[in-house]
Amino acid sequence: MNSFKKIFFILFLLTANFLFAQQENVPLDNEVYSFLKEMKVKGVISGIHDDNPNLSRYEVLNFLKEIKKSETELSQTEKGLLSKFLVEFDDEEYNSENTVNFFGGEYSNSVLDFFSNKNKYAFVYRDSASNFYLNILGRFLQGQSFEPRINNSELFDIGFHFRGTVFNNLGYSLSVQKGGVSGSQSLAPTFDPRLKYNFKFIEAIENIGNYDFTEGYLRYFIQPKRNMNLSFQLGREKITFGYGYDSKLVISGDHTYLDFFKINFDYGVFSFVSMTASTVGNFHVNRDENYTKLIALNRFKLNFPKFAEFGIGENIIYSDRGIDLAYFNPFIFYKFVEMSLQDRDNGTLWLDFQTHFIKNFEISGTFFLDEDILSHLQEINLYSNKTAYQIAAFWYSPFSINDLTLILEYTKIRPFVYSHSNEKNNYTAFGEILGHHIGPNADEIFWRVNYNLNSKTKVSLKYQYIRSGENIYDNEGRLLFNAGGDAFVAFRDNIDPKYVDFLDGERINQNIVTANLRYEPWRKFYIELTYKALFEKNVTRNISSSNSLAMFSFWFEI
Repeated sequence: MNSFKKIFFILFLLTANFLFAQQENVPLDNEVYSFLKEMKVKGVISGIHDDNPNLSRYEVLNFLKEIKKSETELSQTEKGLLSKFLVEFDDEEYNSENTVNFFGGEYSNSVLDFFSNKNKYAFVYRDSASNFYLNILGRFLQGQSFEPRINNSELFDIGFHFRGTVFNNLGYSLSVQKGGVSGSQSLAPTFDPRLKYNFKFIEAIENIGNYDFTEGYLRYFIQPKRNMNLSFQLGREKITFGYGYDSKLVISGDHTYLDFFKINFDYGVFSFVSMTASTVGNFHVNRDENYTKLIALNRFKLNFPKFAEFGIGENIIYSDRGIDLAYFNPFIFYKFVEMSLQDRDNGTLWLDFQTHFIKNFEISGTFFLDEDILSHLQEINLYSNKTAYQIAAFWYSPFSINDLTLILEYTKIRPFVYSHSNEKNNYTAFGEILGHHIGPNADEIFWRVNYNLNSKTKVSLKYQYIRSGENIYDNEGRLLFNAGGDAFVAFRDNIDPKYVDFLDGERINQNIVTANLRYEPWRKFYIELTYKALFEKNVTRNISSSNSLAMFSFWFEI
């Protein structure tokens, strides 16, 4: 038997005894994640791994089936959500009563089904070896600014998403959207932050503001033995890493999507993820100045059901060379490897935990270290002591009020966190911070209330109090005092003071209130209303300002 046949035979043995549902991932903006989170905190399910949250449709379906077993513990709204999601994710239960595809296929395709609660597809193909699901995507967004002056932007886009699984183990997904902007071009990124790192929109060389988004990947999943899960994924989609209910210290997802190769392994209480990803630096008009940066990440976690989970992770950001095999190694300690490679790169380490032992209530925390602080622990204000931490609580059904969620979170990020002496290696992608959105030399108190009125309607109210210490510049834009408040400006040897107090520099305080209503009148048609008010005070200059805006959006996936 030659080598190829041996490899094929081994893969056959690993997969022959286990047949699975869909192996493509569920996008992170799908509302099923909120439902699963609530059920996890309620104690109905466990193991949804918030630290690495992307779940396959197969995993989501297993969680839904587990919730179904405890249906008597659910409120009426929770039962409605469960029923809706089971129809969406249990492909084997699709029939003409609950599913429609409009361009032929095995389900009814009446025009009247557009305005029904049936699960919707443009086209579906299924046989014993593979399947294919196609959706048409569309969106319209109207944004209105009220202060400091009235202005508006309109965004409209259309696209498609197809996905499926081949031979029970190989999942695939591809989505493409193309859109345009009318009205204020400068205001548009306020309503859709993705425009801040969209090349076509930033380049702005065409006669109309336009943008495009695309995602796509292959994901191979095997289960060598019961409860042992192993997957390999290559491609691009929105991902996050670490805990955090508002934003995350490690990888927040509030940035351009990463292209990556990722390995996930779970067995018993142990889980491991290793990833090598690529992204780009800041936008430059001169394309010769643009460059690629790479990110390597490893994370180990122990999860003790009904008690807590504890993790440790590290990552490295490097540039000006191709994939470094030293960082491609999933079983290595990056910081020591970086030293052996002559200390050119940006390394971080984080420790985190999340509790499970109190029903309806959980606490999570993260301690983030940017570079090495072990040699100067007694000098916390030293510029090189770049640390951050986050502590948060999630309370579901507080005071026995069904379908209500209360979240409280505090984040503190010391000066110079996310920056690096080599600007190409700072902790950013396409001009946006990879980690928490408040950036360095800042802290945030975050509070949110979510309430599921019913299976179609959700309301939320969010409050943020953010304090930051900004770098000080003169009228010509020259840096006068480096407070470590900018991820793109590192400490300058022999220029900047070595000791910087937290929130030093130009002090800015912000109070932000956001109200949101999401309604699904018919299945896969969504309406969302958002109102946001921001009150800012420059404490250093004793200047106050305010801003408010509203947004209406309508989108569909049919």
